[in-house]
Amino acid sequence: MKGQDPYIEKMQRTQWFRDARFGMFIHFGVYAVPARGEWVKSNEKLTTEQYQKYVDMFNPSAYDAKEWARIAKKAGMKYAVLTAKHHDGFCLFDSKLTDYKASTRFNGRDIVREFLDAFRAEGIKVGLYYSLIDWHHSDYPNVGNHPQREDKEYGKRKFNWDNYLKYMHGQVEELSKNYGKIDIMWFDYSFDEYSGEKWKAKEMVAMLHKNQPGIILDNRLEVNHGVSLNGRELSQYGDIETPEQAIPGKGIVHVSGKPLTWETCLTLNNNWGYAENDTHWKSPSLVIQSLVNCVSKNGNLLLNVGPDATGRIPAKSIEILDEVGKWMSKNSESIYGCGSAEIEKPEWGRITQKGKIIYAHWMYPMIGHINIPGLAG
Repeated sequence: MKGQDPYIEKMQRTQWFRDARFGMFIHFGVYAVPARGEWVKSNEKLTTEQYQKYVDMFNPSAYDAKEWARIAKKAGMKYAVLTAKHHDGFCLFDSKLTDYKASTRFNGRDIVREFLDAFRAEGIKVGLYYSLIDWHHSDYPNVGNHPQREDKEYGKRKFNWDNYLKYMHGQVEELSKNYGKIDIMWFDYSFDEYSGEKWKAKEMVAMLHKNQPGIILDNRLEVNHGVSLNGRELSQYGDIETPEQAIPGKGIVHVSGKPLTWETCLTLNNNWGYAENDTHWKSPSLVIQSLVNCVSKNGNLLLNVGPDATGRIPAKSIEILDEVGKWMSKNSESIYGCGSAEIEKPEWGRITQKGKIIYAHWMYPMIGHINIPGLAG
């Protein structure tokens, strides 16, 4: 509503999101082929030509978005976010602005459209991740963690930044106009001078709100993942704070002391994209504790899976999610629609609250009686 307090407007827009509390992040793309994580092109400083062999091999023949959606629903997840384009620039949607996309080598199939249709059919809200960074585009400079960051000859090229922005805005417009209702747009990420109006962020946000009224935006049009702290000003462009691989000690609040909408994204092992040798899996109990911890501080958990090159979610990921789902089937009342409690955090666990009902989560063994601070008896 025009003239409405920006804080109230953002809180109203994100009400369903705060009620949902638990979502699935899906990092899927060409990087699943080398199976060394989603940053393989940057970490190994691969050229476009060197990376092309993986592009040519990309054929996720076992991709079944309906199965992904069933796994998410069984785990108790209420929304899901898929990487429509990651930093390598390869698109999982049928963009008309590039041939660097899955549909040119996957029998014309649009991975993003199938994802959206399948998850909506299960009643799961849908979001799309879009990388502001593009290591493939010829007009994106070799700055930051670009694979050719140390290539002096590459750096001598003339980069047409306006041309890149036209491409980027055009792709976001495609996603926001051609794929039905999108509940979340998850941008990643800003750094140094590449932030805010360097991306023409106001124009981008206005376009998204025009094409997708009510859409929720993350805050990474202006920040990286490491700056979500207490005492935050309202984001100029986004609705949710997005700490990564960490849960804030006391949640995230506005400078006024009022709570902000936030979401921690976590991996199930140590990588976002599929990494075949990464066996550092989190236990189901740790995942559950992380979810409860987030909710007890007015936050959400966006838990990641990285499908392999065939399009299958790894068996170990499914095993963990199944256990989380069993817990959620009995205890989701203490998660959905809940937030922080009006009583102090106990040493033995976390407390969530919905209305006048409090939910005590006993996480850590203690000797003697368990007391809930603030309650008589």
